[in-house]
Amino acid sequence: MKWPKRVTATLVGCLVLGVLAAGVSLRLLYAGDLKPGTQTRGRDAVWLGHAWVDGRNGERELAGLARRVRGSGIRDLYVHAGPLEHNGTLPAARYPKAAWLLKAVHRELPGVRVQAWLGDQLATEGPTGLRLGDRDNRARVVRSARQVLDAGFDGVHFDLEPLHSGDRSYLSLLDDLHALTRSRHAPLSVAAHQIDPLPGLHSVAGFFTGHPKWWSQTYFGQVARRVDQIAVMSYDTAMPLESLYGGYVAQQTELALEITPPSTDLLMGLPGYHTSNIGRHAWAETVTAAVRGTRLGLGRQDRHRDRFGVALYVDFAATEGDWTAYRKDWGTPDAPGKG
Repeated sequence: MKWPKRVTATLVGCLVLGVLAAGVSLRLLYAGDLKPGTQTRGRDAVWLGHAWVDGRNGERELAGLARRVRGSGIRDLYVHAGPLEHNGTLPAARYPKAAWLLKAVHRELPGVRVQAWLGDQLATEGPTGLRLGDRDNRARVVRSARQVLDAGFDGVHFDLEPLHSGDRSYLSLLDDLHALTRSRHAPLSVAAHQIDPLPGLHSVAGFFTGHPKWWSQTYFGQVARRVDQIAVMSYDTAMPLESLYGGYVAQQTELALEITPPSTDLLMGLPGYHTSNIGRHAWAETVTAAVRGTRLGLGRQDRHRDRFGVALYVDFAATEGDWTAYRKDWGTPDAPGKG
């Protein structure tokens, strides 16, 4: 029985050393000085909840939103207008107050775009959900995008999860969607999974858990080339410390910058919500750490890139402290060091 025990002890020891090495690496990525020019370019965004299009929010809430957005770098509002049905259709009854919102935002915040945030659960890890492999479903998703553009939205933002790395049906859908949005002179935007922090990690996670979580860097680039704007959901990382989380965001920023074409807006997500569970620790995942990590990654990889920003998730959970951290640490469009 000695050999099995020795093998087990060796494997455990290797795992512990691997975890320690990863922690040290992320902590080092969070160190260093912030470089000039790593602040807002005026291409930021914020995800907004469904209350803006179903009648729960009105002029009072709009005044508060305008106060937060006005004078910041936010150019896009991703307003939840879905979810899609599992066959790709979108009942118009889900966004009855969209016309009011569009008119009010364009009045109060000139130059700010309102994009319809559409999403659904995909049937990639369970029996129910939207199946992108079905050509008819994809055609209905495109019709849903046309529907919200006809309703007056300035663009379309998609968040379909869980989306596995290498999914060719998703790429086909993006090709069809982009043909539509280009013809309407509207932006096509997507929320993206994180990139493998180690090569092939999504395959390992998929084998052991059935949930790959990450995308390969190559697949991320294939998605980024098919859209006008890609926002990395750089949260829900399970990092236990703020410094480790910030280092992880710095790494994700560098990986995304390496592969995203200059013609596509790249946005890094900021965690403006405060729930804690096994996959997320609110004390570690903060807006402050995410902004610092983003700035460090941008400074090391491509600090002169113009088509870059951050996106705050989500308006109904973000605190005044989150908004203050965004504006103070990321800056305003006319702040010194603007890229």
